Amino acid sequence: MRSQAASGVIAGVTRSAFLRVLALVAVVLAAVPARAGEAVDLELVLAVDVSGSIDREEARLQREGYVAALVDPEVLQAIRGGPLGRIAVTYFEWAGYRHRRLLVEWQVIHDRASAERFAARLAAAPVGTGVSTSISGAIEFALPLFGAAGQAGERRVIDISGDGPNNDGPNVEAAREAALAMGVTINGLPILNDRPNVAAFPNLDDLDDYYAGCVIGGPGAFMVVADGFDSFAAAIRRKLILEIAAVPPPALRIVPAAARRDAPAVRAAYAGGCDVGERQLRDYFRRRGVD
Repeated sequence: MRSQAASGVIAGVTRSAFLRVLALVAVVLAAVPARAGEAVDLELVLAVDVSGSIDREEARLQREGYVAALVDPEVLQAIRGGPLGRIAVTYFEWAGYRHRRLLVEWQVIHDRASAERFAARLAAAPVGTGVSTSISGAIEFALPLFGAAGQAGERRVIDISGDGPNNDGPNVEAAREAALAMGVTINGLPILNDRPNVAAFPNLDDLDDYYAGCVIGGPGAFMVVADGFDSFAAAIRRKLILEIAAVPPPALRIVPAAARRDAPAVRAAYAGGCDVGERQLRDYFRRRGVD
């Protein structure tokens, strides 16, 4: 069942009708790109997991969550509250190491109209999924995007959301270190999900601890945990507000009030090892007699 935040009414219009309007607007409105040399408070890369463990319905819920969050009044207030009152945003979806789809190129958002243009382009893009999970590939793809449109941000952030650990491509810790060496912060939005995978691939029960120990990093890095896909919209809205406003969260782990009250504290290092996804994949194939 969808959460109230994921299925609410936007300005008196149902979400499905709102998305149809945004798709229509995307046909007639060209997005405003970041102008060469334009200074912004934040360069934000939204990197969204569409790997095989995420079905089309869940991918759609993720997409709707971002579309709604980008035009949320509190998100827009956070943007206007920055020293320059504008941020540059780009959005891509990723799965395995070779699966990266840039859906919306860099655009400066400074008011509701510019946010709606971005959201319209995103809503109009087809929803798809891939196979495997390459967080390292997503980071690798994201890094050259910074400054590509000439924008100059006071802060540079990759916002990675996903429901599983890295199991394809380079080592995730090496990818993270490459980002940190460039002064890029990586924030996370792990999606906790105990739904059986259609391919019987195992879930990682402590994915939140994995993100804390193996994925996020850099100045002010933090994560917001989504307790399933139905709470994703509320989680991404909260995360964007914190990210844009550069407000230090009260703790590294931010969990929705109704979610995982008994969760263990975040550890500085992930006890399961940052190669846990690769080991899961090897074990998965070994049990099926595939070397």
